[in-house]
Amino acid sequence: MVHEDDRASTKKGTWPMASDMTTDTRKDQAQTGVSESPKSGPTDHRAEALRAAADAIARADHGDPFAVLGMQQEAPGRPVEVRAFVPGAERLWVIDSATGEPAGEAERIHQDGFYRAVLPDRTERFRYRLRAQYPLATQEFEDAYRFGNMLGELDVHLLAEGTHLRNYEKLGAHPREVDGVAGVSFAVWAPSARSVSVVGDFNNWDGRRMPMRRRVEVGVWEIFVPHAHAGQRYKFEIRGPNGNLMPAKADPYAFQAEMRPATASVVHGLPPYEWRDQDWQSRKVTTSDRTAPVSIYEVHLGSWARVPEEDNRFLTYQELAERLIPYAKDMGFTHIELLPITEHPFDGSWGYQPIGLYAPTARHGSPEDFKDFVNACHRAGLGVLLDWVPGHFPTDPHGLGNFDGTHLYEHADPRQGFHQDWNTLIYNFGRTEVQNFLLGNALFWLDQYRLDGLRVDAVASMLYLDYSRKEGEWIPNKFGGRENLESIAFLKRMNELVYGQQPGAMTVAEESTSWPMVSKPTYLGGLGFGYKWNMGWMHDTLHYMQNDPIHRRYHHHQMTFGLIYQFSENFVLPLSHDEVVHGKGSLINKMPGDDWQKFANLRAYYGFMFAHPGKKLLFMGGEFAQWNEWSEARSLDWHLLDQPMHRGMRDLVRDLNGLYRELEPLHKTDCDPSGFEWIESNDNENSVFTFLRKADESGHIVIAVCNFTPVPRQGYRVGVPLPGRYVERLNTDDAKYGGSGVGNPGGGVYAEEVPWHGRTHSLDLTIPPLSTLILERMAE
Repeated sequence: MVHEDDRASTKKGTWPMASDMTTDTRKDQAQTGVSESPKSGPTDHRAEALRAAADAIARADHGDPFAVLGMQQEAPGRPVEVRAFVPGAERLWVIDSATGEPAGEAERIHQDGFYRAVLPDRTERFRYRLRAQYPLATQEFEDAYRFGNMLGELDVHLLAEGTHLRNYEKLGAHPREVDGVAGVSFAVWAPSARSVSVVGDFNNWDGRRMPMRRRVEVGVWEIFVPHAHAGQRYKFEIRGPNGNLMPAKADPYAFQAEMRPATASVVHGLPPYEWRDQDWQSRKVTTSDRTAPVSIYEVHLGSWARVPEEDNRFLTYQELAERLIPYAKDMGFTHIELLPITEHPFDGSWGYQPIGLYAPTARHGSPEDFKDFVNACHRAGLGVLLDWVPGHFPTDPHGLGNFDGTHLYEHADPRQGFHQDWNTLIYNFGRTEVQNFLLGNALFWLDQYRLDGLRVDAVASMLYLDYSRKEGEWIPNKFGGRENLESIAFLKRMNELVYGQQPGAMTVAEESTSWPMVSKPTYLGGLGFGYKWNMGWMHDTLHYMQNDPIHRRYHHHQMTFGLIYQFSENFVLPLSHDEVVHGKGSLINKMPGDDWQKFANLRAYYGFMFAHPGKKLLFMGGEFAQWNEWSEARSLDWHLLDQPMHRGMRDLVRDLNGLYRELEPLHKTDCDPSGFEWIESNDNENSVFTFLRKADESGHIVIAVCNFTPVPRQGYRVGVPLPGRYVERLNTDDAKYGGSGVGNPGGGVYAEEVPWHGRTHSLDLTIPPLSTLILERMAE
């Protein structure tokens, strides 16, 4: 019986903690045994087996704890018994949940706290709770081992098959109510583990307390932990197949994680969120189309701006929503692309070595805060792209590497499973469960956070088995080739799912080789991406711009070569973070000449870029010509906007974005060769390039004239296909941008009936030094 004073001090609804024991009690239990055999027990053989099982539970080394703990019954009609492992308890009772009265008191059969209560008068299973008396308190709580399976049969089937596209709704940690009891269900894939326990704030991080149930059909371990709740930290304690205890592992499916350097996962689940972006969603399907204007502002949230007055801390998601979103909108960008915000332990990786693929980084706030940020972007008319890293992952001990004591997520052979350039591990794309983990993650961000697309990092490293490897350091595919067939199949499937399930979403490949049809549909033999970064264009044109103007005549076709293959893919023209780090210098510092010429060169280059076919991407800081190379550890140099030349550069980028969005010829045929014609591509002596853009055959055309020398050119004649008035819509040499003010002001230039460049009419233009002119033919 439980004394009345015991009941008065009972704490209900909490899991017992070791902190309720006294030091003397723990010491006594470690030195002395307790009752060795119950009053009414099994045969000697069964008693010995139970003692062995109790010993394994006490060592956190039992692979089938639900066969030992909880309510057990030898056969129908036989008395039930309840077994529990409650370290530190002095006494333990089984409480009938229906009456609240004790059904019997348990005896301790193992000195570390394994209890057994035989209930000879109870031959039917019933709902129960446990009541434990400690030296300092008495607690009453639900027993995790009275609850059944968490995963349904269909979930198990789909997970085993590798086709569960909402796997994140079943694996990981999910607050829920089971049988009227609030708690958290945990599930983790670790098929080769000998035992798995969930440890956390709810059980004093004691791996003996909550060993999990193995679902042998799928290799998943699961448990429902009553009284656990959102906000509590947790990890998985895993013993490998040889019994070796692994470093405690973060949850691969965790939706929230601790702020680094701490590494625990945080219970969060998928609570409902009230989105207020219905207007954006109604027109989202048109925002990523090949005929739409797409101008992307690439941002690293941790260094776009900091708060120097508060120890140089990061901005929160809310502060970013208040500052970054209005800025990007005012600048005329259509999308913000975020360098990886999936949780990562090392700031210096910029997010490209993620541990928590399902968790937005805690550096800026909670998952709800990040949803608020995305919601605010949409309400401002901005799409949000995520830089997504499915190609590799870091070797941190709490991560995916050697997860269950085997090479579970990565290849075992380092010739396939280790990335030499980045000292990271490579996913085993040939394993269906690994593919499912990543495919579910891609869909997770688009569904749960309503992101508008994924820029997939390092695609080239995924396509080739010999990527950055010497002879003998890689393994050919089954046909003897260098193509990574499993990774290719994964990328195709990912794209099919994104475009099939998320209308209006886009995928963009960072792919630097000549692999064909990256951005063509899979049914045509392509990889299925919506767009591909044009790395060749970026390298060639930047190399040209770094030359002194006097030498550019010898490198003229570095600016034209990209048009030979421009329409073989749906290209994005990227001036990304990779071009302003690791000693490469900032964009403005790549330009030759004195300061005035550096600014003029960069302005002309931006004009060339925005007039050129292809969607646009510009990394933060480039829009106002930051001098310093980018560093993730500090804010952009916003004080530079106090200087007129930097303000002028910012204003130019704003106007280029506005013109690109306004004029259909500049964006509608970005991916269509019918919308581009060279007027003059061979004037290397003057380093002048002229071309036209058009959206259709209506006569609405735009002419671009680029002069990459510091020599102004009077009376430069440019052939045009149609008569009429051509108005200078943008001049990068305009005084308002910091230029010299040379150009063609006024009401426009009328085409003269003078054949030139193989066309019936021509314009007599004044071309400013180091400039790009954009002229629009006006309807009369």
